[in-house]
Amino acid sequence: MSTRDDDILDFDFSEEKDAPSWEDPDDQGEPPPTRGRGPGGPRFQAPRNLTPLLRLVALIALAILLVVLLAVWVEGCTSEAKTQRYEDYLSEIGAVGNASARLGQQLGTLLTTPGLNQEDLDAKLGGYVQTAENQVQKAQDLDPPGPMVGPNDGAIESLQYRVNGLRGLQTAFQETADADDAGAAGERLAGQVDRLLASDVIWTDSFQAPAAATLDDEGIEGLDVPSSEFVSVDDFASPSALAAIWQRIQGASTGGTPTGLHGSGIAYVKALPSGTLLSTTTETTIDAVDGLAFEVGVEDTGESQEVRIKVTLTIPKDPEPIVKSQVIAIIDPGETKSVTFKVGTLVPFGTQTTVKVDVDPVPGETNTANNTAEYPVIFSLAP
Repeated sequence: MSTRDDDILDFDFSEEKDAPSWEDPDDQGEPPPTRGRGPGGPRFQAPRNLTPLLRLVALIALAILLVVLLAVWVEGCTSEAKTQRYEDYLSEIGAVGNASARLGQQLGTLLTTPGLNQEDLDAKLGGYVQTAENQVQKAQDLDPPGPMVGPNDGAIESLQYRVNGLRGLQTAFQETADADDAGAAGERLAGQVDRLLASDVIWTDSFQAPAAATLDDEGIEGLDVPSSEFVSVDDFASPSALAAIWQRIQGASTGGTPTGLHGSGIAYVKALPSGTLLSTTTETTIDAVDGLAFEVGVEDTGESQEVRIKVTLTIPKDPEPIVKSQVIAIIDPGETKSVTFKVGTLVPFGTQTTVKVDVDPVPGETNTANNTAEYPVIFSLAP
């Protein structure tokens, strides 16, 4: 091999005397740092100023995490407070709407009360108007969340329509007290009832629907928008029905007894859900299922409108019989209306028994032969 090659391969791994020293002048007796791997070999030592830097990075990361957690917590608290405010408002306006609906039920009961005279009607309607006005004021005094201001205005409008309708009814009854034309009186009364019917539509369209949309827009879940139905019995909404009511009230106001033909009777009785018609002469086998019920049809057999007809169903059973009652609010001449009694599996099994139906006679009724009937039956377990 040439001298040039020998020179290239000839390395001196010994420490040169003049090599730069790694010795720390402040560190007496410590060996200089070396580079390498393995025991006794060279090692790498990190600069001493790296640890404070790592600590600083950790503190910054912790601070960021705390800020994020705080933001999430604040957002959660804000969301809960927001939901609570909406819930409180809906509860308050719901209480007003429920009270108004009960007032509508009271009106229906009043107009279908047997023997009601003009004086009592006027006094009752005057009280209803004051109650309805107070309900409007309560709705106006509420403090709804900003996005609910519009829907709340819709609820107020609905309640105001009820005030107007009640006041209009009171005035119409007063001004037709001495009239002779029942048909004209019925038409005038119907115009005021239309306002009450409109109030239910306004509540639905101008309060319920936009309020539900607002909850969706605000991302609020789990809250129900309250309903409020004022005219729950639509039987007195037509001019003809109101004319009959007017006639009955005027008749009671003059202190006279019912005139003309009056009557009510059982039209049919059938078991549900099968639809099997019961017979007073033939025994009927009925499967006692969970949804077992009896539908009773009642007919106005007279020439006059009848109100508040009580219907009672009785099934003998030990130790106590099954007794259920319902009331037909109003029924016109020749009309048949039904009521349903749910009994389920409470009935006695395996022995012959009866289903008895009683319809209370109406004022002035003389023929009560068709007001009571008994139907022989046997209840069996459903297959």
